[in-house]
Amino acid sequence: MTSPDPLGPALPSPLQETRDARFERRGLRLLLKRDDLVHPELIGNKWRKLVPNLAAAGGRPLVTFGGAYSNHLRATAAAGRLLGLPTTGVVRGQELAGRPLNPSLARCAADGMRLHFVDRSTYRRKAEPEVLAAILRAAGAEDAYAVPEGGSNAEAVRGCRALGAELRGHAEVAAVACGTGGTLAGLAAGLAPGGRALGIPVLKGGFLEAEVQALQERAFGARTGIWSLDDRFHFGGYARTTPVLDAFAQDFEQRHGLPVERLYVAKLLYGLLALAEEGAFARGTTIAAVVTGRPFPEPGAPGSGPSVAGPGSPASAPAPPER
Repeated sequence: MTSPDPLGPALPSPLQETRDARFERRGLRLLLKRDDLVHPELIGNKWRKLVPNLAAAGGRPLVTFGGAYSNHLRATAAAGRLLGLPTTGVVRGQELAGRPLNPSLARCAADGMRLHFVDRSTYRRKAEPEVLAAILRAAGAEDAYAVPEGGSNAEAVRGCRALGAELRGHAEVAAVACGTGGTLAGLAAGLAPGGRALGIPVLKGGFLEAEVQALQERAFGARTGIWSLDDRFHFGGYARTTPVLDAFAQDFEQRHGLPVERLYVAKLLYGLLALAEEGAFARGTTIAAVVTGRPFPEPGAPGSGPSVAGPGSPASAPAPPER
């Protein structure tokens, strides 16, 4: 008797009707695409991006890259444990090496991932072949299959195309929070003709337009599908939140009974409601919001969480949506 596939997914992920008066009074219908239910450990878009890379790795050890709160690092570590593959995580921030691990990195280590910390300047240059080779040598991962930061490469983009295909005929607009842009690139390519994909970047900097286009060119040979980005809802940058965002997420949880992950999903939902209030969507539009993750650590768990920007922090966003 063959053992079940440890990475076997629950696909297509559920599409959940969400009755929210703030959208309904503007003639809009909100659906939640529950990609957080695809796999219990490779949450959301991480399964869609990692599985094609695991196939390309062909059983080799894995090395990948991320920050201290990287969902991608946790997913890669979990995949390595489930498949019996050695994993190495190159973590941005040499200063973290001497500190206790936060819950996210502790989970990576518990799943068997070796953590290698590099200074931020070197990390920014990891796309340069000589710098990458030096990082891999120092990490003892020269023979490993390298998965890029966020898991976003041509293989991942082609894997995420199925997400768009699952939404065909269900929504005119499909929206997703963006870190490295791979999910948006694939989502847009998979939608039906005329379907529109909207990305809400969770990092500041305004660089994702070029990144998403480059990913599509590598995956499909050209820019594909109808897509756009709105850079206003990063709340200060990656792993940053504000009291306003947290209050919005808590309110959404109370309204709909859905735990809202703060680093990606909360920013997506906040952005969609702000855009609805600005009249960005025509009456009669159905919007599918892709839920790409669940809160980590689980609510009430001990340990440090993401940074909370104070009143003077650079976390500008449009005025809070009405309650």
